[in-house]
Amino acid sequence: MKNKQNLVIVICLIFITFFILLLGLKKENNYLPQTTHFKIEDTLTLQSLYSDKKLFLNDLFLKDNFTLINIWASWCLPCKDEHPYLINLSKSFNLNIIGINYKDDNNNAKKFLLELGNPYKEVLIDRDGVKSIELGAIGVPETYLVNKEKKIIKKFIGPLNQNNFNEILNIVKK
Repeated sequence: MKNKQNLVIVICLIFITFFILLLGLKKENNYLPQTTHFKIEDTLTLQSLYSDKKLFLNDLFLKDNFTLINIWASWCLPCKDEHPYLINLSKSFNLNIIGINYKDDNNNAKKFLLELGNPYKEVLIDRDGVKSIELGAIGVPETYLVNKEKKIIKKFIGPLNQNNFNEILNIVKK
């Protein structure tokens, strides 16, 4: 008799736990920072990979064109996967692409670009990752499409793929 009571209690606890977990799955949890239409800070400065110059990120934007900011690292395998899309974007519409090299060794970054090609008009260094966080990055790779008013209009978290490539082209063509 006692065994039957214990079995009923265990089964009830399992159903209650299952029901609570099921309710939790239905709740939408979006913890990504909202950066759409966020304007790039005027004071954000980074050092160039190929020179010792400190550059204002704002000065690298073209007045009448879109800019793509790509945060990447040579040690990042997904960055290697997305690199052909960046090369094609730089060739397709002569898109202004700025690379921010994230927590990387300068020699490794240069070797990465030498081997795979350099789609960037300028490559900037973010040795400690603070500048990327100021932009709203939560990891690498991340890519931001910025309009001529220097507002982020689209953020791509993770490696670019064919769908992202097509979406960027559609926005840039308009």
